Amino acid sequence: MTMLSPDPEVIVFNLKKRYTGVSATVNALVPLQMHQWRLGYCGTLLSNGVAGMTLKEAIRLSRRPPAGRPFRIWHVRRDHEMMAGLWARDVLRLPVKLVFTSAAQHLHGWFPRWLISRMDAVIATTPKAASFVPNTTAVVPHGIDLQRFSPPPDKLTAWADAGLPGKYGIGVFGRVRPDKGSDVFVDAMIEALPHLPDVTAVIAGLAQPQHQAYQQALKDKIAAAGLADRIVFLGEVPAGEVHRWYQRCLLCVACPRYEPFGLTPFEAAATGCAVVCSRTGAFEELIDPGVQGELVDTGDAHGLAQAVLRVMQDPARALAMGQAARQRVVERFTLAQEAAGIGRVYQGLFDAA
Repeated sequence: MTMLSPDPEVIVFNLKKRYTGVSATVNALVPLQMHQWRLGYCGTLLSNGVAGMTLKEAIRLSRRPPAGRPFRIWHVRRDHEMMAGLWARDVLRLPVKLVFTSAAQHLHGWFPRWLISRMDAVIATTPKAASFVPNTTAVVPHGIDLQRFSPPPDKLTAWADAGLPGKYGIGVFGRVRPDKGSDVFVDAMIEALPHLPDVTAVIAGLAQPQHQAYQQALKDKIAAAGLADRIVFLGEVPAGEVHRWYQRCLLCVACPRYEPFGLTPFEAAATGCAVVCSRTGAFEELIDPGVQGELVDTGDAHGLAQAVLRVMQDPARALAMGQAARQRVVERFTLAQEAAGIGRVYQGLFDAA
């Protein structure tokens, strides 16, 4: 296995302790980037086993440029990481250049805007995200690991492995909270499942302490509808196990009220899931309605239920949509394509030196 470099030309940062979508991106990219660059990693232990240096160690390592390069690149993805980079570059005067990835599809507050304006290069994950960042260097969509997120041998029978009722599964993945639209999903399933007797829905994600009451209210609503055995809360699924639930499901739903990009339906699509998503994030780049799945307005539970019924009333059609969704990911959203796009930004900085 290729190891992290003791003298990296690029250091990737992931300083947040809690596992998030950013963490998932870094977790997927770092093993690939280690084969392409003399790479260092600074941050919390990744779920793939890659251990990172501390910020203090990154600063100490960066006091001198790496062999053969005039500077090191620090690739940061969060506000506090940008702040650390600016401290290193502009206060400590270390030979570093800063690359920031921006996913937000809204106008940043004044302070993040100022931080972003000070970056040496900015990567946006979608054209819409780029429209809110005036100094975008490149648009590089997130990519999916096609080996890990791959279809099961038989998608139409894969649900049997779940140990839950029914023949087919519908899954929603991510935190249980209002902005993720967990209540929208529950309301849609309460409407749709009586018409889909062979289908069970799962909600895979953690409800943090401040959202426990919200989750309990959803469970109470499900019980009152008599669907407690067919709308199942899985809790937080370990990162290394999520792909198995994608493989079991025939349909993945993502119905957040707002999402910067939204990895879960892309990961699910790579396993052959049909996808029904709200119109936010990068979902409109994944789905041509009626081909890979369906798109609905944010917050529209009835519209979501109707879209789910259109997809799931014919499992063979749902399977064909899932195959088309996998093909869309293969064509446009692979991890290799993301790593290559990021690499062009790195190389552009080095070439301009």
